[in-house]
Amino acid sequence: MHAAYFIAGTDTDVGKTTIAAGLLHAARLAGLSTLGAKPVASGCEVTPKGLRNADALALIAQSSLTLPYAQLNPFAFEPAIAPHLAAREAGVALSVQALLAPMRTVLAHNADFTLIEGAGGWRVPLSDQANLSDLAIALKLPVILVVGVRLGCINHALLSAEAIARDGLQLAGWVANIIEPRTSRLEENLASLAERLPAPCLGRVPKLKVASAEAVAAYLQLDLLD
Repeated sequence: MHAAYFIAGTDTDVGKTTIAAGLLHAARLAGLSTLGAKPVASGCEVTPKGLRNADALALIAQSSLTLPYAQLNPFAFEPAIAPHLAAREAGVALSVQALLAPMRTVLAHNADFTLIEGAGGWRVPLSDQANLSDLAIALKLPVILVVGVRLGCINHALLSAEAIARDGLQLAGWVANIIEPRTSRLEENLASLAERLPAPCLGRVPKLKVASAEAVAAYLQLDLLD
């Protein structure tokens, strides 16, 4: 098995990294080699080794293959703002081409289970002309969509799924990450998502006191992926 997926979210702060780390952990429990990458990240911390992003580090912690940090998170920016704005402030030219080479190198390691995590939602700008979704298109990766379950999630999820399909990519699966457990008519909302999204639900992750990769993995089903 050599499977690779692009992780997208229905919005920012819907738990993409939490779910991605859980998926990687589940793959490791299944005896698979794993590798996670975050091509572009803002909101990084200054460290003696350079800028480091918490999301990228969470993916690396669940990766059984070891690669240099700069290869897994080639573009890191300190301000916690949209990547294209952070890049502009840093005087860095972000482009699909600039991200393609390092991500192809990641994929070339042929881990059994590879995840490349986006930033924010599907249409987050990468530059004046390109979106981060263009990277997923260029890599021709199937997509796993993290749905942040709260009021309005059905609209966000369906529009994201439509955009993914319109871009010619397969929606391989989706995860219901229940970030607002008191959402009115929670079960009905989840049922509507299951009825309308054209892919299997890989799991329903409740609001956890400690959302560790191990705890999240217990709610996920990798075997539902093609």
